[in-house]
Amino acid sequence: MATLRRFLVNRASFLVGLLLLVLGALTIAGLGQATRDSAVDDALPAGTDSTRAAQVRDTLPQEEGSTAIALFTRDDDGELDDAQVDALREAVAGLDVDRVEVPDGPQALVAAEDGTAAISVLPVRATDATGTAAAVGELRDALDAAVPDGVEAQVTGPAGIQADLAAVFDGADVRLLATTAGVVAILLVITYRSPVLWLVPLSVVGIADQTAAVLATRALKELGVPWDESTTGILSVLVFGAGTNYALLLISRYRDELRSHEDRYEAMRLALRRTAEAVFASATTVVVGVLCLALSLVPTTRGLGIACAVGIVVAVVFVLGALPGLLVACGRWVFWPKVPHVGTASLAEGHSLWRRVGDAVARRTALFAVGTVVVLAVLASGLGAARLGLPTVEQFLQTPEAISAGERLAESFPAGSSDPATVVTRDPGAARSALDGLEGVQSVAPGGEGDGWTELSVVLADAPDSEAAEATVERMREALAGQPSTYVGGATAEAVDLADASARDRLVIFPLVLLLVLGALLLLLRAVVAPVLLVLTVLATYAAALGVGWWVFSGLLGFSGIDQGMPLLAFLFLVALGVDYNIFLVTRTREEARLHGPREGMLRALAATGGVITSAGVLLAAVFAVLGVLPLVVLAQLGVVICIGVLLDTLLVRTVLVPSLALLLGDRFWWPRRVGPDHAAQRADDVVASGSRS
Repeated sequence: MATLRRFLVNRASFLVGLLLLVLGALTIAGLGQATRDSAVDDALPAGTDSTRAAQVRDTLPQEEGSTAIALFTRDDDGELDDAQVDALREAVAGLDVDRVEVPDGPQALVAAEDGTAAISVLPVRATDATGTAAAVGELRDALDAAVPDGVEAQVTGPAGIQADLAAVFDGADVRLLATTAGVVAILLVITYRSPVLWLVPLSVVGIADQTAAVLATRALKELGVPWDESTTGILSVLVFGAGTNYALLLISRYRDELRSHEDRYEAMRLALRRTAEAVFASATTVVVGVLCLALSLVPTTRGLGIACAVGIVVAVVFVLGALPGLLVACGRWVFWPKVPHVGTASLAEGHSLWRRVGDAVARRTALFAVGTVVVLAVLASGLGAARLGLPTVEQFLQTPEAISAGERLAESFPAGSSDPATVVTRDPGAARSALDGLEGVQSVAPGGEGDGWTELSVVLADAPDSEAAEATVERMREALAGQPSTYVGGATAEAVDLADASARDRLVIFPLVLLLVLGALLLLLRAVVAPVLLVLTVLATYAAALGVGWWVFSGLLGFSGIDQGMPLLAFLFLVALGVDYNIFLVTRTREEARLHGPREGMLRALAATGGVITSAGVLLAAVFAVLGVLPLVVLAQLGVVICIGVLLDTLLVRTVLVPSLALLLGDRFWWPRRVGPDHAAQRADDVVASGSRS
């Protein structure tokens, strides 16, 4: 390690950092992100009934695509007269839109019994989201031009919803990257109070972010693991957040070492040696945690885990590989106007805000410990009322046309008409007999056929995303249970199966992540009590963040539920990233305790790391909150919960709870290891020897 530090920090190390940035830029420009080969089951849980139905439907020659439903209503919400119905029938018949089929006969246009609306079911022959979005866009333009005056045309149905979902991500990568970089730049300027310094870490992390996107998508392509539009967005936020945190920790330690070392190269080598252990431990914890997503039943969730693991590795390589050389080459002036000079008191020796907080905690340790636990318990109480499951109508921050049209359609037609359930079977006669007259089933009609399979389109009496519709799907499956090669699919069935798969993923991945994080802490600290307590504090933070999040979503924002997949992702990132700050604190505590004892060591560590960890936490919280710029509710919910959790962890748990527990337990906090002053002389010798080797 000493050889590596000398390689990264020397008179020519600027070239090492510059070379790494150039390699990253060449990777971005030369390779570019891999293109996705989407499949119908990418976002569906493996092995479920609805997934098999989607796979079979995809093989039917008549079903190479989706279905759009054109809804026609009067502008004044009145009844359509005969002349308008005839004009609409002619308009539909005259449609000439690429990849959109126009049905023949009287079923080309169906008027509602109440006369207030009419619909036309139009198959869309596109095999991917991009093609579907383009076809639906052309269809909407054609309908707007063809409908008579006084009539409004809207497009809904599965194809319309898919198109509007794709529109969410139009320009999303650029918008998200620009917003994230802007937020990071502002917070770095505030943190460093320097007009120059922030440019160095931002440049390094920015290139790392885009390099990670390229390498992650290329790796997923080679592994044959699917990903979706949100994968690169979450990856970008994670790399920016974690990478900037690592940079903050390194720069803070470097500035502190400059207060006691005239030679800036020696100062950086010491800073790198003392920072690398915490960064490597933190990064390892995050990588191990996100890789647990590879056990998910949902293919795109597995892809997200692999992509995030690649992103963290890239962030560590760039921050520890490029940043030291670039900073040292700039000289002390890069910190202007607050240039650190030799002889200035170090952070651990000063009387900063965080030292005063530590002293307050030390005076009333038990009170602070109990008080913090009570606060977290109160915040977590919101979990008792939380409801999992987000209806389709609430999945967008701004309601798109397909959703509003679907709601209007349900006022004049059976509620399930906008998105019928499907049954694929090799015995359509027996399947129809089982479904006819079943409670909640409005109608059953034959659909596509091929290779011995037949699709049945089943209109439900209730809205597709309602609990009543889900109950009907369960009754359908019970009625068809005795029939081989018969599967129930469609949006409602997929929602039921996704809820079951999400519950299974939480049951499997939650405890595994906790065990792996605990194992990493045991190896890092070579203690038992401290790792267990740190994991428990992170769990408490997660519960409190989710509880507060539910109050925000249900009370402030008016959502009826939490997306099924959000708690798992929030748990993963909060546990993995929350442990980061504890690692930064306790590794510095262990270092200080070797010379000053556990009690004073904790207070000195809090004083030394309080500012940088708070800055890192605020920055990470703000970066994840940036997910709210995307109008998809699941990402906004994820960003809000992580933002709340990181702030709680940074400002309350790491600042008050962990120090109070360590102060209460004293030497027992580190059991069975001893880090107290009994070994001070030996530790001091070790420090001197290590410094000379560096």
